[in-house]
Amino acid sequence: MATTHSSARNQGKRRPFAVGLLIWLQVLLALGALAGGGTFILAPDGHVIQMPLSNLKDSPFKDFLIPGILLFTFVGLVPLAVAYSLWKRPSWRWPEAINPFRDTHWSWAGSLAAGAIIILWITVQVLLIRAVAFLHVLYWVWGVVLLVLTLLPSVRRYFGVGPLHAGPQS
Repeated sequence: MATTHSSARNQGKRRPFAVGLLIWLQVLLALGALAGGGTFILAPDGHVIQMPLSNLKDSPFKDFLIPGILLFTFVGLVPLAVAYSLWKRPSWRWPEAINPFRDTHWSWAGSLAAGAIIILWITVQVLLIRAVAFLHVLYWVWGVVLLVLTLLPSVRRYFGVGPLHAGPQS
């Protein structure tokens, strides 16, 4: 039986406010992480943003290069790709192959993953540096908000899957 994702089912259907908010939150998260991660990649000693290497004394890192690459990739590129996919709902095959939620478009699963990634990132960061700052709390809450918005019924319905055909075409 052939199926199609919400991109076909939702054509002409108005995007819920929560979906628009989710897209913007993913974009803003991505832009901040791309800037921060990119800065650490270009200046691993942290001098550009006045981040002392002493912040890493209890971590496995000697400088900010590896954290910068991880930040840029997982908290920057992933949410940016998720935001695009939430907006356009492309029918790419490779993300669908790893989508554990067969009843929703893969971008919905990506949004869940992006929320979980930022929560995990902040939790590990706090554990490694053994300190909590306002930005840690802000981004941890940001991750929770991403999860809550993604799990809203209106968002789930918007990204649901419906049958395109009742059976094979003749």
